[in-house]
Amino acid sequence: MLFNKLATYLDKLEKTPSRLEITSILSDLFNNTNEDEIDKVTYLSLGILAPNYEGMVLNVAEKLLMRAIALANNIKDTEVLKKYKKAGDLGIVAQELNRSEGNNQTVTDVYQALWEIAKDGGEGSVDRKIEKTANLLKNLDPLSSRFVARIPIGKLRLGFSEKTIIDALANHEKKIKDGIETAYNIRPDIGYIAKLVKGKKLREAKPKLGVPVVPMLAQRLNSASEMIKKMGKVSVEPKFDGLRIFIHYRRKDNFLKIFTRNMNYLDENIFPELKKVGEFIKADEVILDTEAVGIDPIREMFLDFQKTIQRRRKHDIEKSSSDIPLQFQVFDLLLVDGKSLIHTPYLERRKELEKRIIGGSLLRIDENEMTNNPDVINNLHLKYLKKGLEGVVVKKADSHYVSGRTGWNWVKMKEVEGTRGKLSDTVDCLIMGYTSGKGKRAGFGMGQFLAGVKSNKDTFVTVTKVGTGLSDDQFKVLFKVLSGLKTKTKPKEYDVHRELAPDFWVLPEVVVELAADEITKSPKHTAGWALRFPRLVRFRDDKRPADATTLQELSELFKIQRT
Repeated sequence: MLFNKLATYLDKLEKTPSRLEITSILSDLFNNTNEDEIDKVTYLSLGILAPNYEGMVLNVAEKLLMRAIALANNIKDTEVLKKYKKAGDLGIVAQELNRSEGNNQTVTDVYQALWEIAKDGGEGSVDRKIEKTANLLKNLDPLSSRFVARIPIGKLRLGFSEKTIIDALANHEKKIKDGIETAYNIRPDIGYIAKLVKGKKLREAKPKLGVPVVPMLAQRLNSASEMIKKMGKVSVEPKFDGLRIFIHYRRKDNFLKIFTRNMNYLDENIFPELKKVGEFIKADEVILDTEAVGIDPIREMFLDFQKTIQRRRKHDIEKSSSDIPLQFQVFDLLLVDGKSLIHTPYLERRKELEKRIIGGSLLRIDENEMTNNPDVINNLHLKYLKKGLEGVVVKKADSHYVSGRTGWNWVKMKEVEGTRGKLSDTVDCLIMGYTSGKGKRAGFGMGQFLAGVKSNKDTFVTVTKVGTGLSDDQFKVLFKVLSGLKTKTKPKEYDVHRELAPDFWVLPEVVVELAADEITKSPKHTAGWALRFPRLVRFRDDKRPADATTLQELSELFKIQRT
């Protein structure tokens, strides 16, 4: 496919506000794409070159792109800057300056050129990236240059994600969509999945070492009797307050990759103890689902989430690993020696896990008790709460590994009244700034926003960053509002730790209502507290910044949840 043809589709998508129409345009695009190029077309339509977990980024900042556009058109950088200030979009600038009639570049040509730019590193790479980007733009027609110029800076601005791609690949057929979603959860690489759909090989999707799996999550119920009613025979296990970690290991070459529950890759040096993980595994290769829990070496007890998560800091790893040793609680096995266990019933996965793990100080299989008695669940929940854990996770005995919160396969017990309370109310926060969108959020213009509450000194202090719980439309609406409130300098009433500074500051005008699992102590957020797992409830257009939750009110909420 000529890239100009793809650019024509992208132009239609950019001009289309209707989600249904966007899906139809994408369906038509995919129907007119061959199997050899559909993965590349899919990636480029999202403004990426590979799944986010691969970390393949172009690293071309706006200033560098302006130099490339100037070089491509044989003009001065200042002319590009002048046009950019007026248009506010380097894609539009590239299109307006382009006088080429070149339209013989294929999708594969453009994709390969961008891939080479992304891979280029080391001494002199900045100048080489600029030159390669300029050469690419020279060989494109004006419309194509608009979209190609946006990709390196993550601003394709088309407003859809992998979810819309899946709808389009399914051609609105629910049964096919369900199959695609299942395959995507197992291999969250939308280009690879598109290729399987095109080749009618969707059943071939299985976990792959080095590729994260979309994690299985637990629902919430407050009745043990209801759990038994919905799930039948269950395994009752402790719920740890740690960091969800997926361990990918292969013995023959000592291959080790670590992913978070959000499928972010973590450098193995963050958890140096895992370099010896092979000593605790009786298999050639595995994918383990675990919870990393910090241990207090003096009191020999588990640490809370805030202490455990400090181990993710990339500096002073040796000191933090000795101060906060980790134990990895292993609770599931997704792949062993090339065999997928995704569709294997839980009890069988558990038995296989027990054969493969050598328990000890590094890896430890969660203890469990099988039951269909609600009283057993309640008693174990109270037992684990008294130990300082988060109660129990209840797992259906014959359940497969189903990504997300689908069905009643895994359930967390809601807190029992009088034990350890969760956040009992929502919090009204001021939006203080936002970060640029990356990956699937590039089309939204933003990835997350920084939120705070009123301090006792008429300033606003930070309490959380929010990047989940918003629909596509909410992301787009919020970005439109915030982009109109951007300010180059931090407002003087904001008190923000330098490591939490957003890409863009905004004036103090927008108040949002947030819910969260709980409030925890924070060494970074200037409130001294942080909202754990925050999510947007609604925009509070009826509230002014002065009406935001106060630091005192937040402190009271913290006390209530602990009573």
